[in-house]
Amino acid sequence: MEQLSVVSIVDDDLSVRESLPDLLKELGYSARAFASGEEYLASAHVGQTACLIVDVAMPGMSGPELQRELRQRGNKTPVIFMTAKDDGTIRKHALREGAIDCLAKPFTEMDLLEALGRALETG
Repeated sequence: MEQLSVVSIVDDDLSVRESLPDLLKELGYSARAFASGEEYLASAHVGQTACLIVDVAMPGMSGPELQRELRQRGNKTPVIFMTAKDDGTIRKHALREGAIDCLAKPFTEMDLLEALGRALETG
């Protein structure tokens, strides 16, 4: 049986944590959702994650702070950011810091699939 790619989602928005894993499972991925960067870092899934989809702005640890923490730990998991406040600056900064993409909420299934394809090719 083929191993599913584990995609971890970190978002403080409960509706995203409930809907995005369902969509990813329909698309053939194994998905895990976390309410914060701290919760994700404390989980056993950090080493199993093939791609991380993370909200930019969250209480506590932000998405970019989570990405920096992972890099400091030597973890190079590909990151896709999501943001509800897309002003162009956030996307440019995220890409400069090594993110695969920065998707503006709400994003299309096609946008997500394209970003995941790029992430899993590089991961």
